[in-house]
Amino acid sequence: MHVRRKLVAGNWKMNGSLAALGELSAIAAAAKDAGGVDVAVCPPFTLIAPAVARSSGLVIGAQDCHFRESGAHTGNVSAPMLVEAGARLVIVGHSERRADQGETDALVRAKAEAALDHKLQTIVCVGESEAEREAGRALERVSAQLAGSIPDLRQDADLVVAYEPIWAIGTGRTATPADVAEMHAAIRRALAGRFGDAGGRVRVLYGGSVSPANAAELFAVADVDGALVGGASLTAAQFVPIVEAAARS
Repeated sequence: MHVRRKLVAGNWKMNGSLAALGELSAIAAAAKDAGGVDVAVCPPFTLIAPAVARSSGLVIGAQDCHFRESGAHTGNVSAPMLVEAGARLVIVGHSERRADQGETDALVRAKAEAALDHKLQTIVCVGESEAEREAGRALERVSAQLAGSIPDLRQDADLVVAYEPIWAIGTGRTATPADVAEMHAAIRRALAGRFGDAGGRVRVLYGGSVSPANAAELFAVADVDGALVGGASLTAAQFVPIVEAAARS
């Protein structure tokens, strides 16, 4: 039986500025008080280094990385570059990148492998569209993404899965506790089926309009090991209560 620490990770997406880093002080203070919870913030690439300098005790991550270490890949950032900037975590396969940049499961897997090679904690995102859920294909879609996007699990890998129903991201809609429980249980079974006992140490986060109002209810669901938080992570006023709810769960 694996005891998994809660992880609450904030994804700032294409938001933030140097001035916005002032929010990190209160978030870092809350992280120190939430002894049993890991807390991370993933700002845009341009803010990673200054965020690291201003947020002692808080994990700073990135929102993507390339699968190559270097080369003719204009506009991309590699895993070793992230490490050099001070990042300790990276998100790969977010639905917005899958949709906007056409990222495939194979590409997401290659990115995850590159990140893990450089000892970055790696959050691999999976999730179904509204049409897929309404067609009764949610479990099928997420299972396929898990199989195609997650690399083989090494002993030292710090791999995390984030379930983000696409129809709930940024919409204010949240999956019901029953929906979340069904999907997280299916993800846990898939991890155990593929990796055996080692699959039990992989944390599974929920993401999709997580807020201070619904965080406690979500964290009470079995197999929910934390949250990947979008808009509510941009301010301490919204993000800290989510961290506190995780600490109480």
